[in-house]
Amino acid sequence: MEDPSLDISVVIVNYNVEYFLEQCLNSAFKSLEKVSGEIFVVDNNSIDGSVEMVRKKFPEAIVIANKDNVGFSKANNQAMRIAKGKYVLLLNPDTVVEEDTFEKCVNFMNDHPDAGGLGVRMIDGKGKFLPESKRGLPTPAVAFYKIFGISKLFPKSKKFGQYHLGYLDEFETNEVEILSGAFMLMSNEALRKVGLLDETFFMYGEDIDLSYRIIQGGFKNYYFPKTQIIHYKGESTKKSSINYVFVFYRAMVIFAEKHFSQKNAKVFSFLINLAIYFRAGLALTSRFIKHAFLPLTDLTFIITGLVLLTNYWSKANIEFPSGVLKYALPAYGITWLLSNFFQGGYDKPVKLKKFLTGSLIGTAIILMVYALLPKDYQFSRLYILIGTLWVMFFYIVSRIFLHFSVGKSFDLFGNKNKKFAIVGSTQESERVANILAQTNQKIDKVLFVGNGDKKEDGQVGVVGQLDQIVHIEKVDEIIFCAKDNSAESIINWMSTIDGTNLDFKIAQPDSMYLIGSNSVDTSGDLYVMDINAIVSNSNKRNKRIFDFIGGCLLLVLSPILVWFYTNKANFISNIFSLIVGLKSFVGYSSSAKETNASLPKIKHGILSPEDAQNVNSKGGLVNIPVFKLNLIYARDYTLSKDIKILVHSWRQLDR
Repeated sequence: MEDPSLDISVVIVNYNVEYFLEQCLNSAFKSLEKVSGEIFVVDNNSIDGSVEMVRKKFPEAIVIANKDNVGFSKANNQAMRIAKGKYVLLLNPDTVVEEDTFEKCVNFMNDHPDAGGLGVRMIDGKGKFLPESKRGLPTPAVAFYKIFGISKLFPKSKKFGQYHLGYLDEFETNEVEILSGAFMLMSNEALRKVGLLDETFFMYGEDIDLSYRIIQGGFKNYYFPKTQIIHYKGESTKKSSINYVFVFYRAMVIFAEKHFSQKNAKVFSFLINLAIYFRAGLALTSRFIKHAFLPLTDLTFIITGLVLLTNYWSKANIEFPSGVLKYALPAYGITWLLSNFFQGGYDKPVKLKKFLTGSLIGTAIILMVYALLPKDYQFSRLYILIGTLWVMFFYIVSRIFLHFSVGKSFDLFGNKNKKFAIVGSTQESERVANILAQTNQKIDKVLFVGNGDKKEDGQVGVVGQLDQIVHIEKVDEIIFCAKDNSAESIINWMSTIDGTNLDFKIAQPDSMYLIGSNSVDTSGDLYVMDINAIVSNSNKRNKRIFDFIGGCLLLVLSPILVWFYTNKANFISNIFSLIVGLKSFVGYSSSAKETNASLPKIKHGILSPEDAQNVNSKGGLVNIPVFKLNLIYARDYTLSKDIKILVHSWRQLDR
């Protein structure tokens, strides 16, 4: 029931984005200081400690903790049904609002009694305007222009640019048809008349549906750019995935069937289904090009070089065993390719050393197999060695070519050291600099920029000179201390400062993380203590190979080893789980579940770092808390750690 004394009810639906949620709540409660209101956090069964964080740091927030993921619409409705504010705001957890955002929006709605809904100007983590801040109704024609990229070609056209209303000035207030679910302010009066979110929509399309019903109910929707917010663009959404394509466009079909005439709905449904296969095809093609195109191209060049080498040798009257080459050359090429792959040659950043090492390892494998072959099939070790030189030459030349022709993705020098500018008081800047030093960032220089009018000792300048500092010092990334800088100031700088290649982060007070986003197409990212060593491409690959080979060896030896174990069935079951990839030899200790949620995700382990400590503690060593063991394991992971734990605790493989 509406309470006349409350201006606004803010509803935030959260799912496993604890850090972003904390930043969002910090800004939301500051904005709430200028109006009366309440804030709801509806959690869809997160496992990252979000609920505990909210209850501890924001006790004034009203928490609804669901026992499962009920979806975006249903979760919002849970709070909206008990919201008491004159206006209800649906706010994404990956957003930051200005200190006067709520006040300005409430005043605008009060001054426009015909307003049923309102959206604001949104920027991404790079400070770029997000076109979905204002949208038109996705009729079949508008959807067609959007799906097939015509709207991108003519964004300012009134005919082709209706999806994002590109012909409307982003800095002018206008009536619009569709609001964004990231920031969707509605009057309680309108909601009582048209209803809440349609729970048929699980994740996408519900904002379009409700926006359209608000207009049908006789109200107007407004785009209001006099205040702006940061939206980090879908922390949990992978828009390049095929699943996203199906879920998003299926939501469009539901909308069409609900609101359009039968004829238009059929046309729309046909277009959407066409779009699904079109976009899914693009996604598969993109994934193939990204992951398989380069290795297959390399394999083609490697085998082509071996064929040319064979032809050259044949002209010198050197005979090869009949029928051997058609099997040997592809086998050689695949061996060299796979050895380079497992050595990390295809990981980023590109390192020529890995290709050289991988090629030599591949040669060693080929020579070992070669030595086991019958004499009739052994045609030339020299051929193999010259083939090795060709492979190494090819990888060096091709990667140098890609370095100069493609650029960043194949940069042979890796990520360059960055220059950081930290904007805030000296004390807070030093705290943030310490956090930065604990991350995996390559630091060239850290500059302190004061948040006041006068420069203090150790500072290169003050915030008013930030654009000059960035230009003169060639700064790569700016970190704003939220404790010392208003959200309005941060957002204004992000929107106006000139720096195409400039990145931004925000450091929350009393927290050990920095939040930002590097492009409109990427989800928000974090700088925290680097605990991701365990999920690097090379470590994931090595861990999986170790589990597979170890599982196979255990299977071969199981008739003997099984008698060493009490729970024989469990031991055999674990072997097969290792081989098929359901389990790993070593994982996190399950006795610290509350901390595991914040660690990089890995497979469940039969053993854990705790097992090695239990062995070591018998020698008089001091026990380390389990949560620290898990943290150290993730941060400092190497394959040798798994081997040591397995050697110490192999008798526990029947768990």
